[in-house]
Amino acid sequence: LAAFAAATDGFQVATSESARRLQVLRSPSPLPDAALGFADGRGTRLHADLAADGRIVVLDFIYTRCETLCTVLGSDFQRLQREIRARGLENRVRLLSLSFDPVHDTPPVLAERARLLRADSALWQFASVPDARELQDLLRAAGIVVIADGLGGYVHNAALHVVAPDARLVRIRDLGEVDQVLHDAARATP
Repeated sequence: LAAFAAATDGFQVATSESARRLQVLRSPSPLPDAALGFADGRGTRLHADLAADGRIVVLDFIYTRCETLCTVLGSDFQRLQREIRARGLENRVRLLSLSFDPVHDTPPVLAERARLLRADSALWQFASVPDARELQDLLRAAGIVVIADGLGGYVHNAALHVVAPDARLVRIRDLGEVDQVLHDAARATP
């Protein structure tokens, strides 16, 4: 029993992913900086974008040709966008969808995805990370695993990441946990 308690961090976690999420909750970790190419054609770096905006960011990792997890993420972000407006959080929380497929997900492709999902650019932006090394560092820090499927797509995991303006990852939530994400974001607001 003592060994099981030690292995599960006092019976709090059952998987390595649960342990990682608990560690992020206990000690928010900085995300690495990366160049971003936005759907509107502008470019900046992640840290500069977060700091300049000043709002908490709910971040997801997508690719536009995905018809599985990314569709669910899109639905979650549509709901988040509605709830941010309904709760009057527009000045405190925003959404950022980052593509891990920069070769295909060019600014025009990202702009079309934003249009299809009715993303309000004041609340929800789309970007990609064109530098492969910076992308891998960012995916690793966020706990996102992306594997080419051999058919031109990817197999990947997904989560909703709450990120502070100082680029610290403060919480990771599962798909569908929209209310919890908004609660986390409101609590993390500087």
